[in-house]
Amino acid sequence: MNWLTNFVRPKIRALVSKRDIPDNLWTKCRACTQMIFHRDLEENLHVCPNCDHHLRIGPDQRFAQLFDNGEHSLSELPEVLSDPLKFRDSKRYVDRLKDSRNRTGENDAVVVAHGTMGGHNVVLAVQNFAFMGGSMGLAAGEALITAARLAVMQEAALVVFSAAGGARMQEGILSLMQMPRSTIAVEMVREAGLPYIVVLTDPTTGGVTASYGMLGDISIAEPGALIGFAGPRVIEDTIREQLPEGFQRAEYLLDHGILDMVVKRSEMRETLIRLFGFLMSDGKPAIAPPAPTPTSTTDVAQIAPPDETDAPSPGQD
Repeated sequence: MNWLTNFVRPKIRALVSKRDIPDNLWTKCRACTQMIFHRDLEENLHVCPNCDHHLRIGPDQRFAQLFDNGEHSLSELPEVLSDPLKFRDSKRYVDRLKDSRNRTGENDAVVVAHGTMGGHNVVLAVQNFAFMGGSMGLAAGEALITAARLAVMQEAALVVFSAAGGARMQEGILSLMQMPRSTIAVEMVREAGLPYIVVLTDPTTGGVTASYGMLGDISIAEPGALIGFAGPRVIEDTIREQLPEGFQRAEYLLDHGILDMVVKRSEMRETLIRLFGFLMSDGKPAIAPPAPTPTSTTDVAQIAPPDETDAPSPGQD
C-alpha cells in the first residue's frame, strides 16, 4: 500500500479543492443590495434587516406566518381550461404554465386555504407573484369565487393577499371577465355580513387593482408596496410630467386616503386578529348584512291609465 497515494494525496485534495456551496444560502435585497443569510431572512419574516424592505413571499410562507400554529387546510380549486385561446408568442402558453408550475409547485397564481387566526374562522386567498407575475386568469377567478363560497359556508372572514401585474394576456377577454366575476364574489361575502379584508403587497397593479383589490371593507398594504393601475413609468411617458416622489407607493396612498393602514409583516397577524375582533362576534359576523332592496307596494291600478269608460265623451267640458 502506498501511503502517499492512499492517505496524503486525498488530504491535500480536500484542502485545495473547492467545496460545492448551495446557491440559495444568501439572498440579495432588491432595495439596498445587501446580502442576507437565509436563516436571518427567515427569522425576520423575509424582511431585510438592513433597510426594512419587504421581500416577496409565496402562499406557503403566508399561511405559516398567519394561521394559528401554521395549521391550515388547502382548498381544492376547480379545474379550468389550460389554454382556451391556443395562445402562442415566443413560447406556447401551455409551456409557460408548465414552467411556472414546476418552479413554484402551485397549479396557478392564487392559492386558497382556511383555518383559524386568534380563534376566528378565516379563509385566506394568496396570489403568488412568482407564478407568471401573479396574473389574473380563469383559474384566479375560480379561486376567488371558491374562497368566497367557502367563507360564506363557514361564516368566516375572507382575507385576500394581492400581488399581481394585472390580467393574463394569454387568455385575452376571458381574463378580463374575471374582474366582474371577482366583484360578484366579494358581494357574496358582503351579503352574508362577513368581513372582506384586502392586503395589498408589492406589486398590485392592473385589473386586480381595478376590481377586488380595492373593494375591501378594510384596505391594508405592506410598507413600500407598489399599488396602482398603470405603472409610474407608463404614466410619466403618457402625461409627460414628473411624478411626485413615492408616487403609487403604500405610504403615498395612505396619505391620500386610498388605504386604511400600512402594516409591517411582523405586525400583520396581530393586526388582522384585532380587526376580526372588531368585525366578528363569538365567531359570528358582527357586520349587519345590507338591507334588501325595497319593493314597491304601489297598486298597479293606481298607475294604470284610466279606463275608457271614465274618459269624457266628445263635446263634454
